[in-house]
Amino acid sequence: MATDSSTPSSASSDRPEKPRRARRTRMTGAERRQQLLEIGRTLFAAKGFEGTSVEEIAAKAGVSKPMVYEHFGGKEGLYAVVVDREMRQLLDMVTGSLTAGHPRELCEQAAFALLDYIEEYTDGFRILVRDSPIPQSTGSFASLISDIATQVEDILGREFKARGFDSKLAPLYAQALVGMVALTGQWWLDARKPKKAEVAAHLVNLAWHGLDGLEPKPRLIGHRKA
Repeated sequence: MATDSSTPSSASSDRPEKPRRARRTRMTGAERRQQLLEIGRTLFAAKGFEGTSVEEIAAKAGVSKPMVYEHFGGKEGLYAVVVDREMRQLLDMVTGSLTAGHPRELCEQAAFALLDYIEEYTDGFRILVRDSPIPQSTGSFASLISDIATQVEDILGREFKARGFDSKLAPLYAQALVGMVALTGQWWLDARKPKKAEVAAHLVNLAWHGLDGLEPKPRLIGHRKA
């Protein structure tokens, strides 16, 4: 009896195909570097430089230790890049915010810029206010605050001259004002009370009026209300 050659010889063709395992997309060098920076940033903020190890960074990234050394030369190199990036971010936010014409609103803008940075880049600020265990190309947090004060110094100098004050004292006042905001920011980092706008209002209240002329309920005159 003739057999039908079109009939399959076995039922194997009726079996469902096994799903193919999805291939894991390899990161580019730039993507891997960015991943390590973000992981390092989080760990340095939580544990500090000494409390963070290359092993932990590599494990979080799912790579071997040599990969960290390949990109940054070690933990010190990674930490240095993280700190440099955060310092530039903060300086750019503060100096870029000083756009108003009225000196009091300029004070508001500077206060808001620092508080905005603390709110948006909390991990970065925690890293910056720690004592750095290694030299940084951009200096320390204290030197960063000094750089910001230099920007404010020019504004104060013009205002002093217009009011007949000694403009040579502008650097002193600039350091005092920026230092006051920076230290208050360190306190607000964990307290987070009162709200940001209220903190900015009280900072400017003290800076603008001095203790003798403090307003009982300080107000903000700029467009920022929160």
